[in-house]
Amino acid sequence: MTKNTLCVLGAGSWGTALAILLAKNGHEVVLWGRNKEKIRAMYEAGENSFFLPGIPFPKTLTVSSNLSQAVLQSDELLLVVPSHAFRDTLVQIHCIKPDLQRLSWATKGLEPDTHQLLHTVVDEVFEQSLQQAVISGPTFAAEVAKGLPTALTVAANDQAYAQTLAELLGNATLRPYVSHDIIGLEIGGAAKNVMAIAAGIADGLGYGANTRSALITRGLHEISQLSLKLGAEQQTIMGLSGLGDLLLTCTDDQSRNRRMGLAVGRGQNIEQAEIEIGQVVEGVQAAKQIYSLAQDLGIEMPIVEQVYQVLYQNLAPQKAVQNLLMREHKSE
Repeated sequence: MTKNTLCVLGAGSWGTALAILLAKNGHEVVLWGRNKEKIRAMYEAGENSFFLPGIPFPKTLTVSSNLSQAVLQSDELLLVVPSHAFRDTLVQIHCIKPDLQRLSWATKGLEPDTHQLLHTVVDEVFEQSLQQAVISGPTFAAEVAKGLPTALTVAANDQAYAQTLAELLGNATLRPYVSHDIIGLEIGGAAKNVMAIAAGIADGLGYGANTRSALITRGLHEISQLSLKLGAEQQTIMGLSGLGDLLLTCTDDQSRNRRMGLAVGRGQNIEQAEIEIGQVVEGVQAAKQIYSLAQDLGIEMPIVEQVYQVLYQNLAPQKAVQNLLMREHKSE
C-alpha cells in the first residue's frame, strides 16, 4: 500500500478514532484541533484523554493546532469538525490552499441557520469543481479506535476517489463500501440523530421496547421521505448510512443523541444534559434544521416536529408522545 500523509481536522472522538484507524493502516497522520491546550495535553499523554481515554496513539499519529502547517503537509484532508464549524473551517482551508483538488468529510449534520447540506457549503466556498466524498455509517468512535469489526460507506462524486478513500480506511476490522449517493449519506447522518433523541425521550419516560421499535420504523419512513425528495436513492436509505446508522444511534447508550433524549425524558433540560454528555450533540441543532427543511419542502415529518417542539418550544415529552399516538389513522 502507498503511504500517504493525511490530515484529520477535528480532534473530537470521531476525528480521533479515524486518525487512529488511518495511522494503524500505516499512514502518516496529523490530527488537528483548534484548542491548543487540549492538543498539548494529547501530545503529552499520547492519547485523547478527553474523549477516548486509554486508547494510545500509534507512532505515526501526530497532533497539531497549527492549521496551515497541518493542511500544507498533507496529501489528503478529512474534515470531522462539528457541523456548526464546518463552513468556517472550509474558509480557512481555502485561504491556505485555494487550489485544493479533493476533500472528504465525516461530519454529520446540516449547516445551522441555512439548513444546507454540507456538500453545497463546499461548493460555495470552493468555486472550482472539487472531488468530494462523505464518510458515514453505523460507527461508534471508541469501537473503531479499538479495532472492533465495523462497516461504513464512502460516497463520492468521483468513484475513483471513493475507491481511494475506501482503500485508505479499509483493513481487517473495517470494511468500507462505496457509493455515489452523497445526498443520501448526508441526510441519513443528520436525521438519524433527531430520531435517536426521540427514542431516548421515549425510553427516558419508561415507555419500553414497543415504543422504541415504532419510533425507529416510522423514523426511517420520515428519513426516506426527505431523502427521496432531495434526490437520494432508496438503496442508500436501507443501507449502512441509513437504516444501519439509525438502528445503532437509537438503541445504544454510546450515542450522545440517545443520551440527550434519555435526559430530557427524565426531566433534565438541554443545558444540563449537554454539560453531562460533555460533547456536541448534533441532533439538537439538526432537529431545528431538519424541521425547517421539511417545512420548506412541504414534507410531513411528525417525529421530527415533536422533537423540535420538545427542544425549542417547551412541549412536555409526554405530550409529544400523545400527539404522535393521536394523529389521524392512516395506511402504513
